[in-house]
Amino acid sequence: EVQLVESGGGTVQAGGSLRLSCKASGLPFITSDMGWYRQNPGDECELGELVSTISSDGDTYYADSVKGRFAISRDNAEETVYLQMESLKPEDTAGYYCATPRPGFGFVTYCSDTDLQPRDYNYWGQGTQVTVSS
Repeated sequence: EVQLVESGGGTVQAGGSLRLSCKASGLPFITSDMGWYRQNPGDECELGELVSTISSDGDTYYADSVKGRFAISRDNAEETVYLQMESLKPEDTAGYYCATPRPGFGFVTYCSDTDLQPRDYNYWGQGTQVTVSS
């Protein structure tokens, strides 16, 4: 059974930093692409925003909204992926979810890219809340 367990969320003031961790188990981590989404209750799309991904080869992706402020990394020995978040803004407030694509799928960026539900193409963690106060 694939399990993704996030930690590291919290409340910080604008300009502050946080590091999120996602401990994975039950999957071949070293060959798995890993990523982070963020969601807010009012989001029209259940998927939320794809924030960042890191492939098994170490290639990274960042949403424009976080480029230059967030950094994703992975520790294959610890089977953990990290998201270092700097210069946080109030608009970064969200639930942050670790995810990895199910076999046969890749990361989905937009809800409109597929008719499937997020649970159909990703394994998900339970999420960790990040709140940035102004």
